Amino acid sequence: MGLALAGALLLAYAFVVAPGAWRDPVPDAPAQPRALATPEAVTTADAPAVTGPSPVAGTFPPADRAFFGVMTDKGPYDFTDADRFAAAARRSPQVMLFGAGWASATFDRSLFDRIADRGMMPMLGWEPWDHTIDEAARRTGLTDRQIDRLRATQPDYRLARIVRGDFDDYLRSWAEGVRSLGYPIAIRFAHEMNGNWYPWCEPANGNRPGDYVRAWRHVHDIFTAAGATNVAWVWSPNARWDKTTAGLVGFYPGDDYVDWVGVTGYYGSGAFTSTYWSFDQIFGPTITEIRAFTDKPLVVTETGAAETATRKAQWIREAFRSLPRYRDVIGLIWFEVDKEKDWRIADSPTAATAFADSVAAERYDVTWSPAMRPRAES
Repeated sequence: MGLALAGALLLAYAFVVAPGAWRDPVPDAPAQPRALATPEAVTTADAPAVTGPSPVAGTFPPADRAFFGVMTDKGPYDFTDADRFAAAARRSPQVMLFGAGWASATFDRSLFDRIADRGMMPMLGWEPWDHTIDEAARRTGLTDRQIDRLRATQPDYRLARIVRGDFDDYLRSWAEGVRSLGYPIAIRFAHEMNGNWYPWCEPANGNRPGDYVRAWRHVHDIFTAAGATNVAWVWSPNARWDKTTAGLVGFYPGDDYVDWVGVTGYYGSGAFTSTYWSFDQIFGPTITEIRAFTDKPLVVTETGAAETATRKAQWIREAFRSLPRYRDVIGLIWFEVDKEKDWRIADSPTAATAFADSVAAERYDVTWSPAMRPRAES
């Protein structure tokens, strides 16, 4: 579900801490990120100001807390939607997920610094593909199935080419750039690999069994060799449904190569539309499967709810009530975009209230700072 949305964004997006020592922040890294700018409405008498503890060194999030983050249409290029989201949530998000596709995206430090300066940990959705193929397909009137097939067939980005080293110069340029940041970021690399709609999915694009793990390890090893140990590598399959494959363990690169595990799922689109699907129904089976082979901290790396049967606010409240039962879930990222469905909370008063009431809990009273290390244990 998350894939069909991602391909139409201005950027393609992909994401946990690489083994090894963390580097101290370099002198030009922001020592104290600025608070996320929020509209005046957040500080009026009838709405509490955005609050949170002062940034301190330690783990992110702290052991007894969880973060919430946001992905917007324009990401770090324009924070208007992020500001509206923070106003609606009445609390600043602590992570921003944004995307970059290999065909056109070169390393740009300013994108990461803009996010960090606003008190959010940057999470890069890093996608080995040409996202413009997807955008062009959507303008042709093809069916979703035809679009998926066209999007996924990109031989230039076959996993075997990554393993063979065809992209090594490109990968090293990014590794050196990320190392120079001097503060931790997360990389969600080649997400939703258990589907068939991206060129890095094993059932697509001429890929073979085992190619995904080999490609992941190759990319990770290049970052390690470059000294880019300030990365939290995030492995993120899609929630299980009729278009995703079983056997997630076969796609898992191993605990030495992954720092956070993730899962993507939405209420109100794809398989999760015809009847009411709770958070537990959408995510529970996949989380259970993941927990059979790793105890790494888990992030809901992409989620949203549509106004299906006017139950958007209800789903949000029930989702946040469910989250504490999963002691190993350390964060959730909301897809604040109007694309195919309107997943935004900022344009829905009832959804905004439900979200704000939920994240007002002490559990989400978290601040990110560059001095923090991503939490390494559930």
